[in-house]
Amino acid sequence: MSFIRKIVKPHNEEDKQLYNELKTLLSFSPRKIHKYKKAFTHRSVQMLDEKGMPINYERLEFLGDSILGSVIAAYLYKKVPEGTEGYLTQMRSKIVSREHLNELGKDLDLIRFVKSNIDQANVGDNIHGNIFEALIGAIYLDRGYNYCQKFIYEKVVMPYVDIAKLEGKITSYKGLIIEWCQKSKKKYSFDTYEDTGNEPIKHFSVKISIDGEQIAKGRATSKKKAEEQASKRVYFAFQNQIN
Repeated sequence: MSFIRKIVKPHNEEDKQLYNELKTLLSFSPRKIHKYKKAFTHRSVQMLDEKGMPINYERLEFLGDSILGSVIAAYLYKKVPEGTEGYLTQMRSKIVSREHLNELGKDLDLIRFVKSNIDQANVGDNIHGNIFEALIGAIYLDRGYNYCQKFIYEKVVMPYVDIAKLEGKITSYKGLIIEWCQKSKKKYSFDTYEDTGNEPIKHFSVKISIDGEQIAKGRATSKKKAEEQASKRVYFAFQNQIN
């Protein structure tokens, strides 16, 4: 005896619209629309369930991150049979980097589904990658691992993963500069400080010096972004030596 699980279509207009858009995006029919609504709910909405637990995408983001990593790891294991553990780890990191996931979330325009009490201009770029991971978590809870794998292959692996190009891709300019300085026995320093000025959003600035000489500056809304920005400028200033 076999049991066929029916697709329960939503009744209200808002859920119907989300259902139809997700069906087109995912290339399959979602069953539990509330899982996807949770994946697109920002913590600023401050929604609670009947047990008083917060309803937002953060736990789904954690789940989706783990599933995405496992699918990409399995793909690389089969695709590059000669790859060492270190090589496979590095390649997986490049594919699932925050920068790359943000690009994926933007390309899919997932922000259009998000419910938030914060203006989109002030939520930061990482929300695009966070929502992408949360969506994967929702797919897993709704349809299982195989559907997640299919979605990841169609939306990540097939259009974006080029092993040859990824091998030469720099994922951290700061790490590259530090490694180069250590190998070349150069003294380096990152002077990072808060630099808000008259802007409502907090900013950070960084100055990078090598062998006592200031080489580059960077300024962004987080320390990491500022350091990466300045490190990238150092890289292009010393590109021939570093390569």
